[in-house]
Amino acid sequence: MSDFVITTKGGDKGTTSLCSGERVPKDDLRVEVYGTMDECQAHVGMARATCPIPEIREELFRLEENLSYAMGSLALCADLPAPDPAFLEALVERVKGVFRGPFRFVRPGDSIPGAALHQARTVARRAERVAVKLYREGKLQETEYVYLNRLSDAIYALSLWVDQEMRDQSQKI
Repeated sequence: MSDFVITTKGGDKGTTSLCSGERVPKDDLRVEVYGTMDECQAHVGMARATCPIPEIREELFRLEENLSYAMGSLALCADLPAPDPAFLEALVERVKGVFRGPFRFVRPGDSIPGAALHQARTVARRAERVAVKLYREGKLQETEYVYLNRLSDAIYALSLWVDQEMRDQSQKI
């Protein structure tokens, strides 16, 4: 029999463990923030899975990986550094270097990966709204909150880039 554990049954009474070992209610705001980021990451994964452009898939993979570390840090895993907004700011700058159009409000749905990124963007914004109370109470570091603020910007930039590339590819056919 495998030692692989899928269910611990430890949350059957409505609590969960943070990496620090502390048990908290499953509706604790900290759990809500990193759980919402998990949902955001799943949408980024859908964008990556449906994106035919290798360069963008690589950026989406890097973002997913970065989100994993950020969620771990927010779950109080001592061995993980606080999320770094500079990663997201650099991603936005990278997109600005390749995006030819104006940064504008758009209707999601120009492409499947772009639409998945717009879903991720709205979920990232929800994570930030949930996190603001923790930040005001001094339970989130400033860099953690700034990271959440920059996250939706970076995802938005990626959605513009992928939609542009998808339009370019369809015009070549």
